[in-house]
Amino acid sequence: MSTINPHGKEIISVSTQLAGKTLTLEVNRLGFRTTASVLVRYGDTVVLGTAMVGSRPVVLDYFPLSIDYEEKFYAAGKISGSRFIKREGRPSDEAILIGRLIDRPIRPLFPKGYRQEVQVVASVLSMDPNFRPDMIAMIASSAALSLTGTPFDGPVAGLRVGRVDGEFKAFLSPEERDASDLDLVVAGIESGITMVEAGADEVSEEVIADALAWAFEQYQPAIALQKELVEKIQPATQEYELVLPNEAIQTAVDSWVDGKLGSALHHPYPERNEMVNELRWAFHAEFGEKVGEDYAALRDEYDEAFTMALHKDVRNGIVESGTRPDGRKLDEIRQLSSEVGVLPRTHGSSIFTRGVTQALNIVTLAPLSYAQMIDTMEVDDGERRYMHHYNAPGYTVGEVRRLGGAGRREIGHGYLAERAVLPMLPSEEDFPYAIRSVTEIMSQNGSTSMAATCSSILALMDAGVPLKRPVSGIAMGLMINGDTPYVMSDIADAEDFAGDMDFKVTGTSEGITAIQMDMKVHGLPVAVLREALEKSKPGRAHILAHMLTTLAAPRTHMSEFAPRIEKVKINPDKIGAVIGKGGEVINKITAETGAMIDIKEDGLITVAGKDARGIEKAIEWIKGLTEEPEVGRIYEGKVVSIKDFGAFINILPGIDGMVHISQLSDERVEQVSDVLSEGQILNVKLTGIDERGRLSLSLKDV
Repeated sequence: MSTINPHGKEIISVSTQLAGKTLTLEVNRLGFRTTASVLVRYGDTVVLGTAMVGSRPVVLDYFPLSIDYEEKFYAAGKISGSRFIKREGRPSDEAILIGRLIDRPIRPLFPKGYRQEVQVVASVLSMDPNFRPDMIAMIASSAALSLTGTPFDGPVAGLRVGRVDGEFKAFLSPEERDASDLDLVVAGIESGITMVEAGADEVSEEVIADALAWAFEQYQPAIALQKELVEKIQPATQEYELVLPNEAIQTAVDSWVDGKLGSALHHPYPERNEMVNELRWAFHAEFGEKVGEDYAALRDEYDEAFTMALHKDVRNGIVESGTRPDGRKLDEIRQLSSEVGVLPRTHGSSIFTRGVTQALNIVTLAPLSYAQMIDTMEVDDGERRYMHHYNAPGYTVGEVRRLGGAGRREIGHGYLAERAVLPMLPSEEDFPYAIRSVTEIMSQNGSTSMAATCSSILALMDAGVPLKRPVSGIAMGLMINGDTPYVMSDIADAEDFAGDMDFKVTGTSEGITAIQMDMKVHGLPVAVLREALEKSKPGRAHILAHMLTTLAAPRTHMSEFAPRIEKVKINPDKIGAVIGKGGEVINKITAETGAMIDIKEDGLITVAGKDARGIEKAIEWIKGLTEEPEVGRIYEGKVVSIKDFGAFINILPGIDGMVHISQLSDERVEQVSDVLSEGQILNVKLTGIDERGRLSLSLKDV
């Protein structure tokens, strides 16, 4: 029986099975004025995907597509933990990263030259806490776009895949995610994969490739369901015009550049960039005179045609002769240079340079209380102990650009480098510090996120952070000519712009720690991705070997300007004794020692400060408050009460034991008061603890 909405339209839904649960797509229930909207349900997760398409092309030189992921705290039955702001405001970094995750497999599926403004919003209305909702939001976004009638070559679907006990699984529970050594997102269309992102704990290339193949097969039902919905709805095709260079203009430009490109421009960067700029200026000067006063209106078209000719030349050089724009072979890495300890007052610093790409990284250490609190729809009172921030101002690409806050690209690049390092960080128990790593990009010419990864590792080692193993990263590129793939190591800007894939891989000598892959072609088979993974391994090893010549291992000492932090582990039941009523005990400790004290729920206490004596005093104080009685140990105690059968003696704060009259002396004692008096200080030995926790003490055994 069909249901009719308030506007007389039938509410249409389709369902299928996806990874063991029912996936349902529904239209005409919500969002009456959108170009298209789809309500998606999977378990108890419900996501509304909406798409709006502008009626006319906008005057821009790029496709104005925006895709946003909206966290709604009510979806998880939460109110924001902020004391001052309860309304959802600027998206969290996590929401921005998921928005990018959805955007990246979708954007390449629109034709070049499409200029209609398109806005997609995925709003999480209800969230099942047993799995993350991001992949349902991706399906909702794709389904809505598929109903707009735009030239979207979808639909798209994706899965977040983990590996538990050697088996791949999608839609992992929080407990399964903690146990998994892999967190892999795979997205694509029916014929191939278009986007990959992963974090991993030194997983092999072979396992990653197998996971890609598994995910590709598993998300196919979600593709088929979206196609079924499109067949039922039959959306009207929208009229549009592609903004492409005029064929006559492109022909004229191709004729002009003939003989001026190719081997004539095969020079290392930045010399090649300067030669291209000079050629572009000469081109505009000549065509400006040739075309006359109409050239100003056509200049952008001519410039785009020139860029297209450059891209075509880059592709031809790689496909026909295996020669890259800067003269390198396909597997050749650009010149490497690095140094550490470059800034005198920071806790750790490094410069990593690869070709023209250069990254300065600074590491700052602080007590664990400086960890970032995470307040999102998904996470309950989470913390981020390691933070990697990435900055890339306009001067890094030779442009005048207004300074502002971090954009989506900066957040994404910083997160990739952060993910690359996370598995190699020491535990809080072994290294009780919050760590902030900031990459200041100094110059860009391709793969700055991988430079950020390498520079952060060097700066962390310079700061004395005891990493399990160092990590290096490389960006791989791809040109597809017919059915033949040409894989390139360490791609620069020219190859990125002209190529078909940007594939970033980070890892140690033992395996992969992070991946990010984006396509410009409409899907690739797993076999090609497997080849790119395998070919990335020698390049990563080459870069890592260079890094280790600069600094072979983490320093054994930290900067004199870094805080000194010591740790002590106590019984969690004793935390109250350290804090005291209303915080009076911990406040007294900090006031008298000058130390900063952080207490974790599991009983880990860190004590930080600049004065070693103050830290030592605070630790001894805490130990005295929380020490557990140890059988066989001699304690200095105070007699608190005397009975006919013995005496009670306080040996630790809040802990009393009893000395039986028979344990007062080797000789017979008639009355306890003959030997002891209240308030007396003496040494006693702890001889036993019974099943009820009562302590037996002995004076004669001392």
